[in-house]
Amino acid sequence: MSAVEPMPASRFRLPPALAGSVFAVLAAFVVGAALIAAVGVNPLTAYSALFEAALGSRNGLAETLLRTVPLSLCGLGIALAFRAGVFNVGAEGQLFLGGTAAAAMGVAGAGLPSYLLLPAMALAAMLAGALWSGLAAWLKLRFRADELITTIMLNYVAIHLVGFLLHGPLRDPNAALAQTARLTADARLPVLLSRTRLHAGILIVVIAVILAHLFLWKRTNGFRLRVVGLNPRAALNAGMNVRGTILFGFLICGALAGLAGFAEVSGVQRRMIENLSPGFGYTAIIIALLGQTNPFGVLAAAFLFAALQIGATTMESAAGVPGTLTTVIQGLVVLFLLARPALAMLRARFAKGGAR
Repeated sequence: MSAVEPMPASRFRLPPALAGSVFAVLAAFVVGAALIAAVGVNPLTAYSALFEAALGSRNGLAETLLRTVPLSLCGLGIALAFRAGVFNVGAEGQLFLGGTAAAAMGVAGAGLPSYLLLPAMALAAMLAGALWSGLAAWLKLRFRADELITTIMLNYVAIHLVGFLLHGPLRDPNAALAQTARLTADARLPVLLSRTRLHAGILIVVIAVILAHLFLWKRTNGFRLRVVGLNPRAALNAGMNVRGTILFGFLICGALAGLAGFAEVSGVQRRMIENLSPGFGYTAIIIALLGQTNPFGVLAAAFLFAALQIGATTMESAAGVPGTLTTVIQGLVVLFLLARPALAMLRARFAKGGAR
């Protein structure tokens, strides 16, 4: 009898896109370890402190999941926009306006039961984010304005507009700071884990990720979205509504970013404040790229970045490593993601040279 042939090694290889993301993360951590060692600290000690703080305790895991909520929702919206060929990087401003709309609805609807008030706040937030993103869509479709420029600039307009509202019409007259009145209990997302701040927003994230996956891979409209993103001219020749799909890419990104604002206002701050986001919308761009614009990949990338951000403070205090190093690692992830085509070219060149 002939010996059983071993299974080809290629069957165990990761998909190229996933392998590229894994490589980018590992390479970023390796370079980060070198930087940690350069300041005289054991990298294993520093990374151990970082992940112990983020994942090693009940409260640490809860805080990591809490930070995952806005990062996932913004990242998912950006990923869907990228799938449609829309480079919408305005999630930060859309999040601010969504949070403001949610807070205004929560204050105005005080006294309503939570099963009415919370959906109304979420819808108001999604509508505000979608409308703001729709402004960039109108500029692109009507005047062919580059959405990369318009969405970035609209971020600043949105943040300053929110500042005006919080210092003026929406300001709590009984507070010294620029913020809305505190939301009532019925306007707050319920806490899922006692003695922590983890709220039901994480369930919204899971539902959104599943729905986005089903939409992209199980629905005809999701197929159209992917086709338009890959080749709009071919999609147009096939009779697809390219302009409508581009508009949808803008609107869904704004709606999900606005929903992230609702989660932060209703679940964490319990009012709208000026500094609602430390840059969730900008970090979400990296998350969408690292997740390969795949909904589940975005969720995994958001969880990783949330762990990095939550553990940064502990790493600084316990190991003596600057907390800003986590920002450096995030930047290195982007650098290595962008370097993948160059690495593939080098690999092909070396393979060709070895074959001679």
